[in-house]
Amino acid sequence: MNLETVGEDCGKKGKEIWVFGYASFLWKTGFPYQDKVVGFIKGYMRRFWQGSTDHRGVPGSPGRVVTLIENEQECTWGEAYQVNPADVPEVLAYLNHRERGGYTTRELMFYPQDRSRNEFIVLVYIATESNPLYLGPAPLHEIAQQIVVSQGESGSNTEYLFELAKSMRLLAPSVIDEHLFELEKKVKELLGLEEKD
Repeated sequence: MNLETVGEDCGKKGKEIWVFGYASFLWKTGFPYQDKVVGFIKGYMRRFWQGSTDHRGVPGSPGRVVTLIENEQECTWGEAYQVNPADVPEVLAYLNHRERGGYTTRELMFYPQDRSRNEFIVLVYIATESNPLYLGPAPLHEIAQQIVVSQGESGSNTEYLFELAKSMRLLAPSVIDEHLFELEKKVKELLGLEEKD
């Protein structure tokens, strides 16, 4: 999906958009919004399978950040952010730059945690397998080791992991994201912040 076209179309038609956050948007949104809603999208799982050579790593030594991987049995929790029509072009330009490291967009259905609200379409940033920074799956201990040593212009890779885990516990305390929380545990063990089992 062409982000510039989306922005122009929404701007011309006076339409708002909703943007789905499942990673750093949760603690560092960085753009104006008028409302936010906790909920989930279906058919995707969150995984630390995308490389970062800017925000959380450098060229030749990438960090690991999350993307969404298709899986019909899974759902991914996060927040949807409502962007005013007047702000859409500027917000999409900002997000296009922020997510420049291999991400593309899709429109997916979002299901609010508050069941009194209807589902609605959200714009989602996803790094697919075809992008050059895609690292793919690896044993969890290897991902943990990579995260511990990675640092980029936005900070350490460990900060990214810990902030995401913290955000998800606050946002949806009853939801257990095994990949995220097991990875957090392994990184803390490597840093001496948690005892091994």
